[in-house]
Amino acid sequence: MSENKVRWKSPSNIALVKYWGKKGFQLPANASISFTLSECFTDTTLSWVETGSFDVEVELHGEKSEAFKPKVEKFFNNITERYPILSRFTFSLQTSNTFPHSSGIASSASGMSALALCVCSFLDQNELLKQEFYREASYLARIGSGSACRSVYGLLAEWGEHPDYTNSTDEAAIPHVDVHPVFNTYQDTILLVHEGQKSVSSTAGHALLNNHPFEDQRYQVAGSNMTRIKKILATGDLDEFCELIEYEALMLHSLMMTSNPSYMLVEPNTLAIIQKIREYRKQNNCHIAFTLDAGANVHMLYPERDIDKAKALIDTELKQYCSNGRYICDKVGQGPEKLKC
Repeated sequence: MSENKVRWKSPSNIALVKYWGKKGFQLPANASISFTLSECFTDTTLSWVETGSFDVEVELHGEKSEAFKPKVEKFFNNITERYPILSRFTFSLQTSNTFPHSSGIASSASGMSALALCVCSFLDQNELLKQEFYREASYLARIGSGSACRSVYGLLAEWGEHPDYTNSTDEAAIPHVDVHPVFNTYQDTILLVHEGQKSVSSTAGHALLNNHPFEDQRYQVAGSNMTRIKKILATGDLDEFCELIEYEALMLHSLMMTSNPSYMLVEPNTLAIIQKIREYRKQNNCHIAFTLDAGANVHMLYPERDIDKAKALIDTELKQYCSNGRYICDKVGQGPEKLKC
């Protein structure tokens, strides 16, 4: 091979209709759709040497990471049956995030998609890819972390079989292309209520939806909302968009609070921010809305034309509820990028 290392950066994403609940092996119980972000990304370099047996070393932010290594090893183990060549190499992984890890900003989505893209570049050099490059990257990323499969496409990505989405499948995400121009420059300001690790992992949260008293109802609502949001994204109806994404966010966290055992990832400052956003939108004739991932932090979504109003809201009302006044200004992005090593 001409090279023995490759480098990709891959973004996080924020789901509009949430994926919550699994079936089979890393397959979604309902379809989901997400914005791909721009500034919240993982930068990963993968290098390798043929040693005749598998091993992997992991560095996170320049330091050896024993905590993250088991997840990377598990990922390689799970894809080696598909690509046996991986068992003959020792890999070295250097990775870093531009945002807090494990705090509910989908670091597993950006991290595992970046790793999957690196692995696909490795396989591509050996002419072994079983599908088109990005589709295979999405397939492999899904094995590492479900929502990661959506991060390999820019702007908007859909994952999960759904009758209204042509070529949709549970095994990989597809890009969503019928999009009104207003969403091409949509903004996402992430208000960092809590920067530490979540008290309950997303993996554990998904498992708790099994035998949940509202499990079947959730899947029905998610399917209906996927139909509804497809029309919203095509027409640019922002009133409907705000209503739907907030409903989805609150339903996600209500499922957590009503599981057995129950748990709560929202914090008092999360709720204060939500209330302030709703009051401001009503009083100022704008389309600033919120959504939540599986954590306490609030994603404030709004069209580019509302940037000044959003800044005023943050400066006068919301910053006080953020950890050390911190927030991240992000927007929809164009997807992953291969970088020079």
